[in-house]
Amino acid sequence: MEFLNTSHSGFLVAMSCLVALVAGFTGLSLTRDLAEKPMFQKKASIALASVALGGGIWAMHFVAMLGLQLPILFYYDAAITLVSALSAILLVGAALIILHFANRTPVIITLAGGIVGAGILAMHYIGMAGLELCRAVFSVSGVAFSSFVAVGLCIAAFWIAYGQRTNRNILLGTLCFAIAVCAVHFLAMTGTNFVAVPSLAEFGPVMSNETLALGVIFFSFVIFGTCLWVSVTYLVVAPSAQPEAATEPSHASRSEPRSAPEAVVGLQIPCERDGSKVFIRSADVLFVRADGHYTQVYTADEHLFCAWPITDATKRLITVGFMQTHRSYLVNPDRVVRFERTKDKGRCIFGGADLPPAPVSRSKLKIIQNALASQVGAVRAG
Repeated sequence: MEFLNTSHSGFLVAMSCLVALVAGFTGLSLTRDLAEKPMFQKKASIALASVALGGGIWAMHFVAMLGLQLPILFYYDAAITLVSALSAILLVGAALIILHFANRTPVIITLAGGIVGAGILAMHYIGMAGLELCRAVFSVSGVAFSSFVAVGLCIAAFWIAYGQRTNRNILLGTLCFAIAVCAVHFLAMTGTNFVAVPSLAEFGPVMSNETLALGVIFFSFVIFGTCLWVSVTYLVVAPSAQPEAATEPSHASRSEPRSAPEAVVGLQIPCERDGSKVFIRSADVLFVRADGHYTQVYTADEHLFCAWPITDATKRLITVGFMQTHRSYLVNPDRVVRFERTKDKGRCIFGGADLPPAPVSRSKLKIIQNALASQVGAVRAG
């Protein structure tokens, strides 16, 4: 078997690395702050991020392949090339869905990173199978090493980017993602040789390097344009953060003002009403109830869907005086009109016949009863 001599264009190699970097930044930035967005916008952002990350993997590969120089004329099978792009997008999409619709535990983050690493590998080797008039011959060591690097670096990228959703971590995660994509391609290519094949496989339409270049240029333009659009969000000055330390629940009577009314009034809770996003003042909220991975926000007149999971709602609302009466309930003590205790359980009653009570679990009964004792009427039943 006679192997063909190969060389690469340094300019296109550099451009392929830049495409991977921009795609990673765009995709990871599109998934920022999704917990605060309506469901449709959340799904749309995940879909766009999947296309940016998965399509970026594909674009990086074929920009680098355009720089591959062989002593023979070769083409690409258009159908296999399309499958390689779709496989990367679908696997990245599966990883993002797991990250944003399941409880984000260490196992989930590791699983998502592993899936993206598998997406990079699938895209590379399916894309290489689309070569016409020549065939890639892979080495076992090259496949094994590139697979190890792909999965390891992608897991690291997602641990960094999703461990803490800060701008700094997103940028570091972007760098890890880009290194993973580039390392897989070039490490795999280091152990790859090419042999001439006399005839076309004819699985799908034949595509020349020129046609492929047009497609890659168009998709890269879309990724770079989206990157510029996303970059604007980093220039917007974020409002001052809420204080980290939790304040103690108020023990004052309802006729007395709270010690920090600005904090309660100032926090806005993102909710959905008739498909539109609205912000509800925390002071107007009676209680918040867990609803799967999301929450329901109850005011005196209505209850609304909120994309915050109960864990996020707890972190934010405890700082402005809410109390967790149950693992699934957060209560605004200023809006409780009566506390009832039945044996080893209790419940908080609110004004309004249509408002359900908020249960108080046994472990929190004494704390909630003492906190509300001087503020509302307490009734012991049974």
